[in-house]
Amino acid sequence: MHGVFEDFLQKVEPFSFGVISRIGPGWVGAQSVGYAMQVVMAVEYFFVRNYTLNCTDIRIVECRVQAAFDFGVCVDEAGNWQPQLIEMQGFASLYGFQVFYPEILRNHFAVPSNYSQYLNGVDRAGYLAELRGVILGDLSPEEVILLELRPHEQKTRIDFYCTQDYLGIQVVDLLELIQEGKKLYYIHAGTGEKTLVRRIYNRVIFDELNAARLPGNCVDIRQDLDVEWIPHPNWFYRISKYTLPFIHHPYSPETFFLSEIKQPPADLENYVLKPLFSFAGQGVIIDVQPSDLDKIGDPENWILQRKVSYADAIPTPDIPAKVEIRMMYLWKDKAPRPILAINLARLSKGKMIGVRYNKDKEWVGGSVCFFEK
Repeated sequence: MHGVFEDFLQKVEPFSFGVISRIGPGWVGAQSVGYAMQVVMAVEYFFVRNYTLNCTDIRIVECRVQAAFDFGVCVDEAGNWQPQLIEMQGFASLYGFQVFYPEILRNHFAVPSNYSQYLNGVDRAGYLAELRGVILGDLSPEEVILLELRPHEQKTRIDFYCTQDYLGIQVVDLLELIQEGKKLYYIHAGTGEKTLVRRIYNRVIFDELNAARLPGNCVDIRQDLDVEWIPHPNWFYRISKYTLPFIHHPYSPETFFLSEIKQPPADLENYVLKPLFSFAGQGVIIDVQPSDLDKIGDPENWILQRKVSYADAIPTPDIPAKVEIRMMYLWKDKAPRPILAINLARLSKGKMIGVRYNKDKEWVGGSVCFFEK
């Protein structure tokens, strides 16, 4: 897998690093970092300190969590670049691949040594130590699994393999879990032995799980099991689009719960309609019509978010690309607060950021920002 990726990069035009480096030292990148820290402190206060996680059916490991905040590089009315908070997620992202990918870029492009994908003074060794502390804690790698439904068919599987390489944990298909009472086991690929699962690094998206047709003998991971979660599935709902209406800031687009809107905005065309807990842009309506609102049977599960104007930030051989910067946090058990550790970037030429909106486009997709140390 890694070799195939390197072969591809050898064919990439040299402009590619110029593209990704231009975001890093810029004013927008610095503002995104600063505002991301403000947002995560607000989330910490309102959704961790003031509330308890009501999950008597599944155990949670205190504050051990991963959280990511997506900032669009946008333009204001005067044409100046500024960050806009598009979404946030209390769910795992590409925490393994974003170590590997920039290292491959350095093999092919002259990335200055004083630029890095890591933030807050973290280097590679420090980052992997933090990642290991969050996912493994004091457990052995054999006791922790990366769990996903059909992981080897997922678009993000390269991240699973990177995480396996860096941490030594096994990638396990939900369909292969073994349940005995409240305990879970898996067959270790290296030893062939049935091995107890004490902690799950969760990559299962419950929207997809609920929609999947699973065999009757598949373990229902929503039941009361003797296992710890990293991150706990509840974080997917607490740090999510649900949080956006509570945030009022110049760098956060105006957002409302659909259920609280008495009269639709007169400029409805300037809003996006989003389901609260969907993933990867599923269910989003970009060009909203009044009839779309009438069709929503559960308005409490939807938001209206004011559209932003993405900057034509990245020059490419055909048309410029838009970009979002994902600020990725790690929060170790008993740590006073999370740390901003690494990032990724996503390039788009479609109506939205994401694979489903860029299928016929070139020079789009996942990338990285190098920030000046």
